[in-house]
Amino acid sequence: MAKCSYCGKSVSFGKKISHSHRRSSRTWKPNVKRVKAIVDGSPRRVYACTRCLRSGKVARAV
Repeated sequence: MAKCSYCGKSVSFGKKISHSHRRSSRTWKPNVKRVKAIVDGSPRRVYACTRCLRSGKVARAV
């Protein structure tokens, strides 16, 4: 679910390192919102990251 329909940004993985340098897995999730947008000429609910919303890549439906 955490994937942008426009740029394809999705969950990324890495390591969490504590002060004592113990390592454990962690994830970074994109800031994805469910918005109403125009897709192929009709309004549809899609998931879009906030960067795509802010930059104007998403044609919002009213």
